[in-house]
Amino acid sequence: MTTPFDEVINEIKKRGFHNHRLEGHSDSVSLGIFNDLVKNCEPLRADLAAGKIAYWLNVRTPGARKRKIDLLIGEPTAKGSPDLDRLRICVENKSVVTAHRNRDARFDDLNEALQVLHRVKSEAVLVATVIIGVAERVLNVPDKITPMYKKRMGQFQKKVLPRLSSGDSKLWNEFDWAVSKNRPDDPRLTVAKFRQLPTRPPGHTHVIGYDYLLLVPAYIDNVNPPSIPRPNSLGIDVDKEYQTMLTQICKAYRARWHL
Repeated sequence: MTTPFDEVINEIKKRGFHNHRLEGHSDSVSLGIFNDLVKNCEPLRADLAAGKIAYWLNVRTPGARKRKIDLLIGEPTAKGSPDLDRLRICVENKSVVTAHRNRDARFDDLNEALQVLHRVKSEAVLVATVIIGVAERVLNVPDKITPMYKKRMGQFQKKVLPRLSSGDSKLWNEFDWAVSKNRPDDPRLTVAKFRQLPTRPPGHTHVIGYDYLLLVPAYIDNVNPPSIPRPNSLGIDVDKEYQTMLTQICKAYRARWHL
C-alpha cells in the first residue's frame, strides 16, 4: 500500500534532497493521515460531511510555552477556528534522520506534547509518528552545502542539485566535509528510545499516553535515491503498522464520540 511516508519520499526526490529544517514532511504526513482517515473511517467521514468537525495544521496550544499541534481534528468554533476544549484527534510528527544524537530532543518534544495535549483534552485520540533514518551516513545539504552556495545558487542548481539523490557516489568524496555519520546501531537505539514513550490501552483516557505510536524506517542520505525500505533492518512492517494505526484511531474515535 501507499502511505503518507511514501509521499514524503516522493517530495524528497522532486526537491533533490531532504531538508530537515523545514516542516514540509510533517504537513505531508498530517494531510496523508487525515485523507486516509476520511476514506477508511465512516463515523469520522460522516461528522466531517455534517460539518461537526474540521481539521487544522500547526495549531498552537494554550499555556506559557505554546506548542504546535501538527494535525488537529475537532469541533470548530462559530468562527471556524479550532475549539481546543473539543479536540478529537491530535497527531504529532517527528523525524530523526540526519543525526541520531537528536533522538533525545525529539523524544522530549513528544513527551512534552503528550503532557500538554492530555491536559487540554484527555479524551482526544493522541498519535505520534517518527521517521527514523537507517542510512549510516548522510550528506548534510541544508546545513553545510547550500550555505556555501548562498551567493551562487544558480551554480548549485545547475551543478549540484541534479546529482543529489541520484546515486552519484562521487558526492561523498567531493563534499566529504559535509557528511554526517551515524553508527550502525543508531537506528535500533533510536527505536528503543521512542518505545519508551508512554502509551495507553484502548478506553483508558485517564492514563497519560499516546493511543498509537508509529515508527517508520526511511533510507535518506541525499546521495542515493530515498526510500521507505520494505523489508528493513528494524523488522518494522510499515504497511501493516500504518493500517493498524488507522484502524485503532477509527475504533477509538467511534467509541469516544459515537457510542
